[in-house]
Amino acid sequence: MAVVALVMIGPSGFVHVRRLAVSRRYRCGEPFAIPARSARPVGLVPMPGDKLPRRGGTFLPPDTFCNEDHPKLELRFGSAFVEHYRRRHQRSPGQEQAPAAFRRHGLAEALVSRGRTIRDHGDVASFRWRPDPSRPQAMNLEAVRHACDLVASNVATAIAAQEDVLVLGGDCTVELGTVAGANAAGARIGLVYIDFDVDLNTPDTSDGALDWTGVAHLLNITGCEPSLVRLGPTRPMLVPQQLLYFGVENITPPEAATIRDNAIKVISREEALNDIEAASRAAEWAARFDCVLIHFDVDVLSFVDFPIAENVRRCDGLKLEQAAFVLKQLAALPQWRGLTITEVNPAHAPDETAAFARLNEVLADALG
Repeated sequence: MAVVALVMIGPSGFVHVRRLAVSRRYRCGEPFAIPARSARPVGLVPMPGDKLPRRGGTFLPPDTFCNEDHPKLELRFGSAFVEHYRRRHQRSPGQEQAPAAFRRHGLAEALVSRGRTIRDHGDVASFRWRPDPSRPQAMNLEAVRHACDLVASNVATAIAAQEDVLVLGGDCTVELGTVAGANAAGARIGLVYIDFDVDLNTPDTSDGALDWTGVAHLLNITGCEPSLVRLGPTRPMLVPQQLLYFGVENITPPEAATIRDNAIKVISREEALNDIEAASRAAEWAARFDCVLIHFDVDVLSFVDFPIAENVRRCDGLKLEQAAFVLKQLAALPQWRGLTITEVNPAHAPDETAAFARLNEVLADALG
């Protein structure tokens, strides 16, 4: 039985999802490998028939999760997560409302329509970024560390129970908690980092917003904050060979040197846009690991095409449909265990309802 746990963070809380065996002959609680959903070559352009058939799902009581006839997902909203946010180039507030917007516009219902079983356990408190004169190079460090500790605890529990995880942030430092939790569960991780930025700055080379520095802390680059580097049971939390960038473009000279010196694998924005095999190459790279995690920062998307990101750069990023196809190929891997979504700002959508309807369908198709 392949078990899926999906995680959400923020005012709408923690999403805990369980996907049970597709086979009708299994005993609940026993994991087995589910083959990839398609053996065809994959790329950025969806092919006919890629959309999964919709199956009716249900909302069930907390202790009802196992059915021998249908795959099920168990989602929990509202475990003890505290959100933290940055204000890097922010034009307006709103990022702290992202998890609530996912819920309000039907993410759970979209997953149910794919045959998933949903549990809702309420909301949690949030924390908004604020100036921190006491730590000008690592502002709100304690709040970030506390939130990541909570994420790590929940992710570790889910993955140890053979469940997958969906984490809705929040800013990019949330990924520290996801990776720390997967490490605590003893998983051999491969992280596909889908982002316009590489987040390889250290506190002394950034503007004080820690979300510029998430990957640097994962790799324990010199100059990082010890309390964040030590979040998980291993130090560093990742080695460079466990990291693949996808769709990146904004790379500072110090970050470029770190990528070069550590031979980190990169599929650039240009390659992602123009190479039909880019998604296939990312999936092939990820398939070597026991536990595949996906980081999806929505600022990798073209803001003009789909204005939903916290950062309003008018970059020539991916179309939403292109990103959707990449997510679907990666989440179809038997080794997929977690997806972290960051930097969503509902206030930047001209039509919030329409934007989240599209985004929730993308996520449900990828994870359903």
